[in-house]
Amino acid sequence: MRAQPMQVLPVAPGSHLPLRRYVRHPREIVSLVVAIIASLLLLAAAVSEVTTALDEQRTPDVYALALVFAPLLIWFARGQLWAQQRLSGIKLTPGQFPEAYAMLVDAAGRSGLSYVPDAYVVLGNGVINAAASGHGLRRFVFINSDLLEVGGGAREPDALRFVIAHEVGHIAAGHVSYWRILGTFASQWIPLVGSTLSRAQEFTADSYGHALAPQGAPSAMATLAGGKYLGRSVDVDAMADRAVTEPGFFVWVTNATASHPALLWRMHALRDRRRPGRLLWRPKEPWLWGAPAAPGAYSLPAMVGFVPTSVPAVAASPAVPAMSDLPVDAVSGAGGDTDVVGYPERYPDATRPSTLANEDERWRPGPAE
Repeated sequence: MRAQPMQVLPVAPGSHLPLRRYVRHPREIVSLVVAIIASLLLLAAAVSEVTTALDEQRTPDVYALALVFAPLLIWFARGQLWAQQRLSGIKLTPGQFPEAYAMLVDAAGRSGLSYVPDAYVVLGNGVINAAASGHGLRRFVFINSDLLEVGGGAREPDALRFVIAHEVGHIAAGHVSYWRILGTFASQWIPLVGSTLSRAQEFTADSYGHALAPQGAPSAMATLAGGKYLGRSVDVDAMADRAVTEPGFFVWVTNATASHPALLWRMHALRDRRRPGRLLWRPKEPWLWGAPAAPGAYSLPAMVGFVPTSVPAVAASPAVPAMSDLPVDAVSGAGGDTDVVGYPERYPDATRPSTLANEDERWRPGPAE
């Protein structure tokens, strides 16, 4: 008996490519190429070490063995991770956490995926985290239970929407591909190489989150900084300002060796959409508080899906037109609340983005001209 297949979405082949071209960090592919070349060099050295050890009748180096058997080890680890989520996680379905499931379907459809990844809620024990992975053709997301508490109707649903879009972005950008992970497996042992690629991928996923749920960026970053209880008390603008004013050698080392960008730098990059996030050097220029940049100055065009649009969750629903077939106003929200023919009501999960009067407009792009 096979596991249940992923839900299929009625989208045209290649629908994920236009958005991916816009939101991918411009240094990600370069970092990927460097990581693959470095991994191949280490693999050649590992094969040489194992061959020499066999000739000399000694035990090969354990790291060399790990590299030689990496294809099997990675395949086994990914399969075991998927099994763990299936056996202990709470699967998101239309009947189990329907609001979060609607966010998942929304993010998958608007990122251009032809399927809805499986998603599981796992016990977080106070840890704020989520991740995406895969096994074979299967793609899945797992979210710590504490994030579901943050995303409940009484708290910050926009933060949860951003986190889900971020993780779906990892899948849409190809970050969880078996071949990508295998090709860069050894780079994690090389200073700066593997960590720089990882940070570029995180900035790409953040750009997916901002493209699909820009209103959730401040609250998501505040939750990462202060947790599920203090998140609402965090001044994210004050933290983003400090990205420019926190210099030092050890600041550079801490960021350069981390798998994720420094939180201050992530906040700065999400607020200032005129340029991509910095991978190695801290931001040098503060946000121009006086006048926001024109929509055309953003790395992501203003007409690309800034207002979420629901997609049918069942096969019996009307067919969903491709993003390219929709009017610009329907995709960007520039035309107000006008409904799109063929789409159900927006935000059926009661998670409409916040419209508070004091919401900081610096965190969202300007209106389309």
